[in-house]
Amino acid sequence: MAKVRFTETALRDAHQSLLATRMRTRDMVPIAEEMDKVGYFSIEAWGGATFDTCIRYLNEDPWERLRNLKSEFTRTPIQMLLRGQNLVGYKHYPDDVVTKFVEKSYENGVDIFRVFDALNDIRNMEKSIKVAKDQGAHVQGTISYTISPVHTLDDFVDLAKELEALDCDSVAIKDMAGLITPSAAYDLVSKLKDETDLLVDLHCHCTSGMTLISYYAACQAGVDILDTAISPLSWGTSQPPTESMVAALQGTPFDTGIDLKLLTHIKKYFEDIKERYATLLDPIAESIDTDVLLYQIPGGMLSNLISQLKEQNALDRYNDVLEEMPRVRKDMGYPPLVTPTSQIVGIQAVMNVLGGERYKTVSNEVKEYMKGNYGKPPAPVDKEISKKIIGDEEVITCRPADLLEPEFDKFKSEGMEKGFIKSDEDALTYALYPPIAPKFLKGEATEEELKAPSIVDEQIGIPTQYNVEVDGDVFEVKIMPTGFMEVEETEKGPFTPVEGGVFSSMQGMVIKLNVNVGDKVTEGSTIAVIEAMKMENDIQSEIEGVVKEIFVEPGDAVSAGDILMVIE
Repeated sequence: MAKVRFTETALRDAHQSLLATRMRTRDMVPIAEEMDKVGYFSIEAWGGATFDTCIRYLNEDPWERLRNLKSEFTRTPIQMLLRGQNLVGYKHYPDDVVTKFVEKSYENGVDIFRVFDALNDIRNMEKSIKVAKDQGAHVQGTISYTISPVHTLDDFVDLAKELEALDCDSVAIKDMAGLITPSAAYDLVSKLKDETDLLVDLHCHCTSGMTLISYYAACQAGVDILDTAISPLSWGTSQPPTESMVAALQGTPFDTGIDLKLLTHIKKYFEDIKERYATLLDPIAESIDTDVLLYQIPGGMLSNLISQLKEQNALDRYNDVLEEMPRVRKDMGYPPLVTPTSQIVGIQAVMNVLGGERYKTVSNEVKEYMKGNYGKPPAPVDKEISKKIIGDEEVITCRPADLLEPEFDKFKSEGMEKGFIKSDEDALTYALYPPIAPKFLKGEATEEELKAPSIVDEQIGIPTQYNVEVDGDVFEVKIMPTGFMEVEETEKGPFTPVEGGVFSSMQGMVIKLNVNVGDKVTEGSTIAVIEAMKMENDIQSEIEGVVKEIFVEPGDAVSAGDILMVIE
């Protein structure tokens, strides 16, 4: 038995789980030098949802964040979470984009790549692992841990052996929903230590409340690394507190050797940070919720789900969505719930509940999943549901990325021609997020613009929700009427329906218009695509006719009920 080492998650997973990934670079850099002195195995500071939120909500360059942090962390390796062929996005990217992204991530400061695939399909991990190894990086292959009728201990160990054969340096057990029991942790870590030569890392969220006991059981089984978060950003859907685990292991064979006094200043700093971001902290995300053992939503997804339901003005349907999730997961062959499958399953559950009929509205990502374009599900999907979603379309059996054409050079040349790409890093940002990257890269976005649009009372034309900036922090403020106002009705009444109007069923952003004014459309044809909750959703015409007017264009933010166009 040897001392256990820690990976600190405060700069990535902890604030992704509790604060919807909104921590800004300027709040990370001042404490980095102190964190660098602690003696962590690594600092997880990049990847996951941080890339997306930087450009979508914070108007920050994620590459610049990485370089800034690298200049501060001179002793401690920087670690990133990489979604295999999905990189830091929500779909598979071609091999040339994967190669360039991993190379540039290493070049800009990533030392350790934690690579996972949401379906544990190793075909989706091979490319990024090979490229990272070619750079000389430490590669941590990952088991997406879950519980289902089709997942077994031996399956997880077999996956670890395949990762070892790919020359990974360590293996992570990624328990994104805090499901692993102490006995399961002991058994899995023991078997991994017995049957591989890999360093073993256990990464858990605290949602179920039993994670600290599971961590100690893992120590007894020989675990090498544990993921923890400095205490102000710990518990709930985040990781166990760093200080508590350091203290718990003192005087045992697993003593970390970390000085608790060094953590005190870091703790106080993050107490102030937590206070600064308090408006983003939802009590549900910070709480212990043993129902996670039933619906298995991972830490980061739980806080985002709450945020997304708020955006759709449907927080009252929260429990209905939780109950629907296991049903959708079963329909889809029991995928582990981790990005992007957690979003795919979770948002489909939202659509099934809010739409009033299961699978009446289906995101494009669910269609692609059912066609096999995310990889092989752990169990066969429900045939009837699949037929309802994709009809008789063929399901692929090859590695999904084998079907993708190279596109890095296309995105780079296109962006350079339009004047908003100046580097390979810019080109990667564009390739990963074509709908939202151009405005960011052009410098046209502001932090306020990237937040939710103001909600306007359509009846009286007065804004009821504002973004208010205080000392550099932006808060969403909703003004609630305390009395009433008489509104003069027109002859047709205050809420005249628009004949032939096509309305948005959700809050989101228009990313594509498939029609122009004057075009003929058929019933059921896709006329626009709206990105909502990070998923793409087709808007289909309910009638046959001709497009008379279009009121939106790509890049516009829309709310539920907004009119998009008129078809006669």
